[in-house]
Amino acid sequence: MEALRDDTFRRITGLMHDTIGLSFAESKKPLVTSRLATRIQRLGLSGFDEYCDLISGNDGGEFQMAVDLLTTNETYFFREPAHFQLLEKELIRTKPRHLAVWSAASSFGDEAYTTAMLLADLHHAGHIGPDWSVLGTDISDRVLRSASAAIYPADRLRHVSPARLKRHCLRGEAESEGLIQIQEQLRRHVSFGQLNLCQDVNDVGPFDVIFLRNVLIYFDMQTKQEVVRRVLSRLRPGGLFFIGTAEGRMPFATSLQGLAPGAFRLARPVPVAA
Repeated sequence: MEALRDDTFRRITGLMHDTIGLSFAESKKPLVTSRLATRIQRLGLSGFDEYCDLISGNDGGEFQMAVDLLTTNETYFFREPAHFQLLEKELIRTKPRHLAVWSAASSFGDEAYTTAMLLADLHHAGHIGPDWSVLGTDISDRVLRSASAAIYPADRLRHVSPARLKRHCLRGEAESEGLIQIQEQLRRHVSFGQLNLCQDVNDVGPFDVIFLRNVLIYFDMQTKQEVVRRVLSRLRPGGLFFIGTAEGRMPFATSLQGLAPGAFRLARPVPVAA
């Protein structure tokens, strides 16, 4: 297969940016090459140009496949545990009777089910009311299907305590050994749906807590600002907002009050630019 030419690289990354806001610097050319080359060979195509023609056309399924290949979905339960510790303390303090949480870039669902485990335990302890829910959204249909199945390699739950594993999970046996499924009772509180954060999000929410972690790294500065404004418009005043601790500061001035690295409280609604 011929090497990925600069002009074809710009075509592919331009399509990703214009469609779903993903931004790839020139330094990401080797990553794009490695992620797409095997797929191109599997399809029997001549090279990157033909593949770009394919995903630029009407084959929405293959475009979705390219999105899946070009986004990293590495995740695990209770990632960045300080955020969940802060959330637990806040909920114990405020004792909400109703609670809606949005995992806005939910990937395979690890974050959504982590949150659900925490909320279920808080409800059992009498710290929150019974009316709580978690919505997980992502651009990738593939990861959402996996999230809905709620079956994970045991290693992904390595940071889940034995007591929580016993309360909320089923361990696989025989041919399913090494796999863990989330209990149906917990899954009833969690739903998933496909959503492009670069488009209108007014059909969801409002929410009391929003996680937007480890997704802003894929966007350029302008897109980051647009996505954050859009997402924050669905957060109730006083609500909690989380980004990845390694993602830096907010990309624009907001009415968010910093609580800890990557953790904020919203003082007042954030308007969305027309």
